[in-house]
This record gives sequence, C-alpha cells and structure tokens, in this order.
Amino acid sequence: MRLPLIRMKRSLRQILKPMKLHDVSNLALVIGMGGALHAAAAAEAGNSAGDWPCYGHDAGGTRYSALSQITRENVSQLKVAWVFHTGDISDGKGDRKRSGFETTPILVDGTLFITTPFNRVIALDPETGTQRWAYDPKTELSWNYGDGLINRGAATWLDSRPGSKQSSPEDRRGRRRIFEATLDARLIALDAETGIPCRDFGTGGQVSLRDVPRYIRGQYHVTSPPTVIDDLVVVGSAIDDNSRLDMPSGVVRAFDARTGSLRWSWEPIPPNSTAANPGQPEKVWRTGGANAWSIITADPERHLVFVPTGSASPDYYGGFRPGDNKWANSVVALRAGTGELAWGFQLVHHDLWDYDCASPPLLTTLRREGKEIPVVIQGNKTGLLYVLNRDTGVPVFPVEERPVPQSDVPGELTSPTQPFPSAPPPLVPHRLSADDAWAVNASQCDECRERLRALRNEGIFTPPSLKGTLVIPGNVGGMNWSGYAFDPERNLLLVNVNSLAAKVKLIPRAEFERKQRTEKGEYTEQTGAPYGMFRNFLQAPSSLPCSPPPWGTLAAVDLAEGKIRWQLPLGSMQDFGGAHPPIPPGSISLGGPIVTAGGLVFIAGTIDPFFRAFDIETGKEIWKAPLPTSGAATPMTYRARPGGKQFVVIAAGGHSKVEEETQSDALIAFSLP
Repeated sequence: MRLPLIRMKRSLRQILKPMKLHDVSNLALVIGMGGALHAAAAAEAGNSAGDWPCYGHDAGGTRYSALSQITRENVSQLKVAWVFHTGDISDGKGDRKRSGFETTPILVDGTLFITTPFNRVIALDPETGTQRWAYDPKTELSWNYGDGLINRGAATWLDSRPGSKQSSPEDRRGRRRIFEATLDARLIALDAETGIPCRDFGTGGQVSLRDVPRYIRGQYHVTSPPTVIDDLVVVGSAIDDNSRLDMPSGVVRAFDARTGSLRWSWEPIPPNSTAANPGQPEKVWRTGGANAWSIITADPERHLVFVPTGSASPDYYGGFRPGDNKWANSVVALRAGTGELAWGFQLVHHDLWDYDCASPPLLTTLRREGKEIPVVIQGNKTGLLYVLNRDTGVPVFPVEERPVPQSDVPGELTSPTQPFPSAPPPLVPHRLSADDAWAVNASQCDECRERLRALRNEGIFTPPSLKGTLVIPGNVGGMNWSGYAFDPERNLLLVNVNSLAAKVKLIPRAEFERKQRTEKGEYTEQTGAPYGMFRNFLQAPSSLPCSPPPWGTLAAVDLAEGKIRWQLPLGSMQDFGGAHPPIPPGSISLGGPIVTAGGLVFIAGTIDPFFRAFDIETGKEIWKAPLPTSGAATPMTYRARPGGKQFVVIAAGGHSKVEEETQSDALIAFSLP
C-alpha cells in the first residue's frame, strides 16, 4: 500500500553539494586485473575480522561487528568518505513498479558487493567506491511485483575442495562465488573476481526458480539474499499472498553451490494438508503462501537452517484452511543436508492479520542464570519477541496460550488461543481506544475518534469483520524485515518497531464485484474466497496516524533478564504528507540496526532522511547525518585491510512503497577523517 507523499524540504542537490561527494557512477561492465590482485592480496592477509560476509554479518545474523575504531567518543567526527550511484531508479510510472534501494552490501576478499533494485550486481573498491565490475541479469522489470522493484543483497560461497586452490587464474575462477536471487525468480552464480556467470552452475550460470506449484509471473518473486551452508545455497520466495486463495507454494529449496542441482525442498504447507473444524468432516486445505520472503539464517556447526515464514493465503480469510496452518507464521529449523524438519515454533495460529515472521531469525548464545544457552530469537509483526532454545525450539521464557477474540464472519473459525511470551514484554501497544486518538488539532482528533468507535476493537488478534476491525499493530509491524542486532558483550538486542494501526474490512463477494468503492484505501480480491478485502491505515486528514505517537521506536532489550533496558522514539514524521505544526518524534521505519564493539548502534530506515548513531548503554542519539532521501536499508560496517579505516555504509534510495518527493540511488560510505 502506498502511503501519502512525503514532503521533503531539501533537494538532493542541496544535501549533496556541501558534502563534496565523489561520484563514481560507471554503469559499464568493468573487468580488470587490479580488482583481482587486490582481492587475492586481501585473502592472503587473512583479514576476516574486518569483513562483513553475510547479510547479517555472520551466518546467524547477529549484525555485530568487533570493529572499534569508531567509538562513542569520536563518532561525531564521521564524514562522507565516498558515494556510489547505481543509476537504477524507477518512479513507478509507466510499465514499472516503484523502486526502493534496500541492499545491505557484503565485504569479502577485499571487495564490496552490492545489488540494485534492478538486480544488477556490482563489485566496488571498498576504500574508494570505485566500480570494479558490474553484472546485469536483464531482469524483467515490467512484471507486476507486489513488493515493487527491490533487492536486499547477495550471498557468497568459497569452494573449500583441495583442487579449488590451483594457481592458474582459470582454475581459480569460480572458487569464490556471489549468489543473487532475482525478482523474476532466478538464482544466479557469478565469479567474484570477474562478475562472469559460473558456467558450471545450472544453465549458463543460473537456475530457474519458477518450477513451483501454481507459479504466477510476478506474484512469485525473490527479494532477499540466499543463505549459504554446507556447500548449499538455500532460497525462499516472496509471494503476493493476499490476492487469491490458491497462491503459489511457499517452498524453500537448497541447490548445490557448485552445480546448481536441486538437493532438497521443504513445503511450509505440504500438499493435501488437512484439518477439521470441531463437529465438521476433515477438509483438504485450499491455500498457498506461508512463504519465506525474509532472510534465512544458518548454524553451520549444527548444520541447521532457520526459516521465518509468512501467512497462508489469503491473509484475511481462513475458511478454506481450518486449524493452526502449520508451518505458516513460524520459525522452523531444517536439517541442512536433507531439508527435514528438526523443529518448528508457530508465533501466530491461523493468521488473519498478515502477521508474518518478517524478521530474520537471530542466532546467538545467552548467558543466563550461570548457563550458556544457544538460542534463536524470533519476532514478528505483533511486536512480541520469542527466545527459543536453538537445539529444541523450547521457549527460554515461558509462552502462554491465551484466549483471544473469535470471528463472527460466516465460514471462519478463529484459533481459540494465541501464544504470548511471559518475557520480554510487547514492544508496541496492543490496544487502542477511541479516547486514545491523536491528531494535530481538535477537529481532526474528533474525526479519528469517530472512525475508531465505528470499528470492532478488542485489542490485538481481533478478527477481521464485515463491519470493519481495528488491527493493532497494523501489517507493517511491530517488527518487520528490519529485524534486530545483538551485542554479545551486554546481552542486548537492539530492535526498531512500528506502531501504525489499520482498519480491515471483509466485503462479501457479490458486493465486492459491484466495485462500490466508498472509502479510500487498498481493495484486494482474495480470489477464490467468499470475501474481498479492504484495508487502510488509520490516518487523520493531515495524513498523520490517528494513533498517538511515537509511531516508531528503537529499543534495547536485555535478553538475560527479559526486560526492556531502554526504548525511545526513532526519527520523525514531521514532514510526512506535508507541513504540520511541531509534532512529537517517532517514525515508522523499514531497515534495521547494526551494533559495533565501539558501543554504537547505527540505523537509518526512518521516513525522515537521516542516518543515526546511538549510545548502546543509554540510547542517547550522538550522531546524525543527512541522506539524499530515506535510507530504507540495513547498514553495515567493515575494514578493508589491516590497519585501514573502519567504514560504515548505508544505501539511501527511498522506500519502494512510500511516494517520497526525492528518490536516489546512492550508496554512501562514512569514515573518520
């Protein structure tokens, strides 16, 4: 859903000109020996401490860097070191969806690798931002991708076979590979030194991902990076799961990293799944989705893959999928060698709210009550955090099944209970009354109150209804794909959350077909179900939310104690939708945090165009830099060589689903003078 236009008061030229940025936007394919020799030298130096080899820094996605050159004492001196422009922007007009720049670069062997919204893969010199090579997979950009034109990054694999370390450049080619999964559903393997497709992988360096049940062009796509474990490349998919009942399968697949051959597949909702409502005969589910569209993480030591899954289709009506719908809305541990289910934990039963497990599972070890406990941390759009034993899936903090409101929609049977962890506490409000309504003036506040009073409203898990239901938190979270970062020295989890209430209404099929659109918002067919769907975020005439601020926060959660150490408003929505009188801080955000040994939390992601650093101990904002537009991505940090500078990098291109006045294609690196 596109939100109202964000009015930004400064132009791109006004922001960039004072910074004296170095524009190195060379869009041609550049393949040179200089890049290859630099990478080889860095590899021989063993500079792994300064690398960022995975989307979340490590296979378990902790987003923690041991680099400490940038500290709480000197972070105020950070300046722009270089800027690279990809040239890949779409404003959503014509035959293309709007683009967003959501990539998180990876750094290995002395080279920085990024992906663009058009699925181009680019290798950069990490100290200057100079392009070394670029590869264009010629993705079909005109297809109707529900998420817009986005890609969150690439993955890498190093061949460890004895025969893979020959001195000949030809023999060495393909030893280090870069993998990208594309919007038009292909898995591509590139030689890291040259950007040339690995011809022994699949057909000419790529494998089709379209061979899934009920494949629909554009509605089945991939936006997140693959995961690499045990010489396998594991990939999920993004599915427009609210448009119809029989959406494509949400299958997760593993391919041989050398050959591209399929090694295994796992179905979150197996074909011919059945369940029975009380007093009714067993039915075969008619559903799809439950797809792993977010980032998959891995535990190489245990040979496990951790998969977060979304909702079954369609999102807001489950009459054709009775029961809990396992393993939708879950985190599951799969055995890397076979794809067999080791264990699973479901965060939402029979989802009717689009409460995906959008955040990546985070793997770490907690020091608690004198014990070292290997855990998986998983949150979702409800704003609830679950801490699970990594070997068994058993909750570290007790989880209670509590009664929740039941549906009054004919044909629907809601789950009688939902799982609530005893700790940590919810990171967002779970209730919103009409008396809580907020607006910039009294008349707009009255209008918000009336809208709230007209809705069915019994707190979180109030089911969709024919009269209209208040959904809190809304479908952007809680926790979205932004995820979280973990500081192992302090047992602190850093997480940004959204609080943006929405209205959801089911519309009987006959009425929906008459196309009587009396309210502005998103209308979706839910083809095959007896009801279409309407939803919109509850906003005042000012375009600001009707719920009280802050609409987005950053929190530090003590996972040893299960308590919130601190929580504060993140960013601002002062210019959202136009000019307003001064409003309280706190912005919705998409793009998560990272943590460094320098005691810093770096994050962008907000509607306002800034990159920020916070003191991890206190939550105090101690550095802020303007960006050309919002940085809807997770940053990363690295040191390219021993004794070199520490860089912090953010992609600043804007949000794909928010019509900002300014778009950009800038990858921006910061360092100390």
